[in-house]
Parts: sequence; C-alpha cells; structure tokens
Amino acid sequence: MTIFNFILAAQMFPLLALIVGGIILFFVFLYFVPVNLWITAVFSGVRVNLFDLVFMRIRKVPPSIIVNSMITATKAGLKLTTADLETHYLAGGHVPSVIKALISADKANIDISFQQATAIDLAGRDVFEAVQISVNPKVITTPKVAAVAADGIQLIAIARVTVRANIQQLVGGAGEDTILARVGEGIVTSIGSAPKHTDVLENPDKISKLVLQRGLDAGTAFEILSIDIADVDVGANIGAKLQIDQANADLKVAEAKAEERRAMAVALEQEMKAKAQEAKAKVIEAEAEVPMAMAEAFRSGNLGIMDYYRMQNIKSDTDMRDSISNSGNEPTE
Repeated sequence: MTIFNFILAAQMFPLLALIVGGIILFFVFLYFVPVNLWITAVFSGVRVNLFDLVFMRIRKVPPSIIVNSMITATKAGLKLTTADLETHYLAGGHVPSVIKALISADKANIDISFQQATAIDLAGRDVFEAVQISVNPKVITTPKVAAVAADGIQLIAIARVTVRANIQQLVGGAGEDTILARVGEGIVTSIGSAPKHTDVLENPDKISKLVLQRGLDAGTAFEILSIDIADVDVGANIGAKLQIDQANADLKVAEAKAEERRAMAVALEQEMKAKAQEAKAKVIEAEAEVPMAMAEAFRSGNLGIMDYYRMQNIKSDTDMRDSISNSGNEPTE
C-alpha cells in the first residue's frame, strides 16, 4: 500500500488508520525499548537503566546478549558492569564465552580477571576451552618420530604429552604445534645419544626424563605435566645402509680408477706400436739403400764378387738356421 492510498484510507476510515498506526508504533517501541528484558533483569537482581537498553539498540549492540550475560554473571557472584560487556562486544569479542570462562575459573579457584579473559578472547583463542584445559589437562599425541641410535638402528617412537593451559601465557604464547615440534626434537636427541637401541627399548622412560629436563614448555601457552612414550618400534638398520652405500661408492671409485689405468695402458700400447712401425719404416728405408751402397762399392772397388758370394752364403746359412729353430718351437698336435 502506497502512502497516497494510506492517506486516502485514513480519510475514509480514520479509526482504522489510528489502529494500524498504533500497532506499528507499539512494535517500534518494543524494538527500541525492550521492556520485557528490563523487567527480567530487575527481577534477577541486575540493575540496568531502561534508557541504557535503548542506547544499546541504537549502538547496534544486542541488549539480550548483554543482559542475559549480566544475569548469569550476577547469579555466579561476579562483579561486572554492562559497560564492560558492551565494550568487549563492540571490540569483536564473544561475551557469553567470556562469562562462562570466568564462572568456570571461579568455581575451580583459578585466578583470572575479566581483563585477562577478554584479552585471551580477542587474541583469537577460546577462553572457555583454555579454562577447561587448565582444569582438566589435555593429552596430545605426537606423530611418529624416527631417530637413530649410536649403533645405527632406527627407532620409531610415539609419545603422549599431557599439558595444562597456562593462563598467563595464553596471549602471545606458542600453541600445540610448537609443543609437538619440541617434544619430537627432544625424542630425536634422546634416542641419538643412546649407545645402543636396546637401551632405549629396555628403558623408554629415559626418553621422558631427558625430554622433561629440557623445559620444552617455555614461551608456550601450555605447561607440560608429563611425557609418556606410548610405543617404540624398531625401524631400518641405517648404519648398515650407510656402510653399503659407502661400499658401493668406493667400488665405483675403484672401477673408475681401473678404467683410467686401462685407458693409459691402451694408450701406451698404441704409442709403442707407433714407435715400432716408425722403426720398421726406418729399417725398410735403410734396407732400400743397401743395393745402392753395394753398387757404389762395386764401382769403387771396395767390394769384390767373391766377397758378395760369401755374404750371400752367410745370409742363406742364417736363414736356414732360423727356419730350423722356428720349426723346432712349433707345438706338436
């Protein structure tokens, strides 16, 4: 219905217009002035001004959250004001969670102020869960941690860490991941310092004692109460694998050196063959000059015909002796 139609209807039916307008004004009044909530707060012993509820609505703060939280806190004996809760809500905090945490801490005799609780809540941590962990310690199971003892045997350990929330360190303190990382580092160090892997298997509590002595919860949001080794399994023989890898590496080095020596021997053999070929060529060249030298000797009279025959006889005799000696060295079938 448009405004024109509403005015026209008001002119025709003035009583109906007054009734509709009154209903609208009544609901608007109830929205901005939560009378029921104010009455509930008064009968619950919470002093709150009705105009404060109206101003909360104007500041876009749900009055029901503030008033209900104030009622819960008052019944639990906590001394808070609506301004404190409203400020925390406007800062982006979770008011009901803070009230639950304060009540739980008060019943467990844990000293925590409203400012600390709101700071923890604004830091992004669940303040109620933190108080619960402070009352009932939490058990964190580490993943499998592999470490090698001094004898080269690998051990795989799983630990259960019992922690309690440190209220004073919740703001700015490290979380569970840091605890797990530090405990894993301590387990690796403890197993690595053991002379034999059997020492760890016989007394796994030594790991817990050594890890606890390191003060792993420093700077974290938790306090380590105990570290229990849940399981220790024997893994691979890392020492034997390293020795095998070293032996394979040494073998490859020896093979490389042997191949180098073989290549040098082949090169030397080729060099000797080349030198032998060169010497043979020089001999052939020298033999080729013999007939020329003999002819020159005949012409100059330095060599006679009888001398030449005697030289041929000596050569034939030498060839015969070589043939006989070679025939005697042949293997018989």
